[in-house]
Amino acid sequence: MTPPAFSPAPAAGPPWVRPLWGGQGLCGLGTVGLLLPGGPVWFVLAAGAFAKSDPRREAWLLSRPGVGQLVRDYRAGRGMSQRAKRMACLWIALAAGLSVGRLPGPAAQVGWGLAGAQGIGLIAWRVPTFRDPAGR
Repeated sequence: MTPPAFSPAPAAGPPWVRPLWGGQGLCGLGTVGLLLPGGPVWFVLAAGAFAKSDPRREAWLLSRPGVGQLVRDYRAGRGMSQRAKRMACLWIALAAGLSVGRLPGPAAQVGWGLAGAQGIGLIAWRVPTFRDPAGR
């Protein structure tokens, strides 16, 4: 099934704010989304930033296989598929668990563990879940 055509809305806000949103989108997509866990969440955030800065980048992201459908589902109010939520939570737990021992001092370790737990909690309980017959 072909995804529906997407016509991006014009970028909103003063011209000097648009590059800031574009930078946030690139940071979320390129740096943070590829290096940190919870990939689907970062793609949703990057698409939101691109929507406020550059409709062409937003359209590009929405046209990516897999990623674009995740963002469209979230925007439509469907949330995330069970598989995407499991993967995001797994990667957050793995990253937090593997890196917590490298932090100096117990306060930083506890803070990092709590941040990971909060991320998992937000995804698990606040983001709607749907069953996807396609297995995404």
